[in-house]
Amino acid sequence: MSAAPDPAVARLARSLFAASAIRARANRIYDLGLNGALPHFTIDTTRIDGTADYVVRVIRSNFPTLQVPPHSRWRHFEVGEVDRWGMLAGARDWTDPMELGRAAFDLAFVSTLIDANAGSRWSYAESVTGETFSRSEGLAIASLVMFAGGAFSSEPFDPLRADAGALARLTREELADAFQVSTGNPLPGLDTRLDLINRLGRAMEARPDLFATGNGIRPGGLLDHLLRRFPDGSIPAPEIQDTLMEALGSVFPSTFTIGGIPLGDTWAHSLLARSDDPEGLVPLHKPTLWLAYSLIEPIVWAGHDVRDLDGLPSLADYRNGGLLIDNGILRPRDPNVLRQVHTVGSEVIVEWRALTVALIDRLAAAIRQRLARNAMNFPLACIIEGGTWAAGRRLARERRADGSPPLMVESDGVIF
Repeated sequence: MSAAPDPAVARLARSLFAASAIRARANRIYDLGLNGALPHFTIDTTRIDGTADYVVRVIRSNFPTLQVPPHSRWRHFEVGEVDRWGMLAGARDWTDPMELGRAAFDLAFVSTLIDANAGSRWSYAESVTGETFSRSEGLAIASLVMFAGGAFSSEPFDPLRADAGALARLTREELADAFQVSTGNPLPGLDTRLDLINRLGRAMEARPDLFATGNGIRPGGLLDHLLRRFPDGSIPAPEIQDTLMEALGSVFPSTFTIGGIPLGDTWAHSLLARSDDPEGLVPLHKPTLWLAYSLIEPIVWAGHDVRDLDGLPSLADYRNGGLLIDNGILRPRDPNVLRQVHTVGSEVIVEWRALTVALIDRLAAAIRQRLARNAMNFPLACIIEGGTWAAGRRLARERRADGSPPLMVESDGVIF
């Protein structure tokens, strides 16, 4: 058995789990950019106002009443104006709101884990509607159909759940069949997606203190854990992120560790290196942030409250980041980087993603000013859903036939 890490080392590692650390390191990259010191991008702040105007037009076009739902996995289940989760959940007589919340946690965990870039060749044909969906929406619907069919449950008479045993035993054949994968319909990172689901099952079995419920070890147990920590039923959004990083540390592949503690979606930038951090680490944690955003609504459905929504930073993904390049706020110093394929850990991608976190905050302030809204009645989750993410996708489709982002990143099945 390996020795426990030194407490001081463990504290240092866990300090990089925090939502606040994502913003802090991203803003250090941004400050360097304002001074023209970054190796890969320049920042044109004069383009922020024009980009804010464009995003506001997208928001008003999609949501004329400004009633924008939060950015989360649940929006993908509603594609085509069909509330698939609502119909599935509404068909069951739940014994109490907490059981509904646990089931929603179960689905959110599994569905967000498999939600990396699906590429431009894969699609999913939904039998119920006869429609075909690609990218995140296709992945979401495929995972929902699996969930509805009990693929993640060890209880034959209780299909609407996911539990540690079923997740740890899921096979490649089962996942490929459910996602309609074939030689003509390839899904990048299929093996990595399966590995994440299997790892989740094993990680939950190793942490019953976080995941145990009265009817098994399942992702929904984390709802009970959060409520034990916040018995008044009001959970700070940043604490969801911090708890997920503690719970899922062994699930996501990690390039960097501190004291044997894996750091997940954390990378290096040479200009942040200093004596106490020689690698210059930049935590971005997109997988757990995406899950944190997607757990907010299940907590509310369970009868509780989430506060400090803007304590969660923006996702460092290619839609938010693509908007910044396509609309000219970020300009690559070398135009050739737009024609090359990059790895997730390459410094140009780390720099781009960190700048995305910092700049979406600044765009959010300009967007709220134009809409006469504030962080309380128009949180960042709504700005991303109604505006920056949607605007990034719209611009990508206008500028590139396949709707791909301006920077090409190898699909790793986890982040991209």
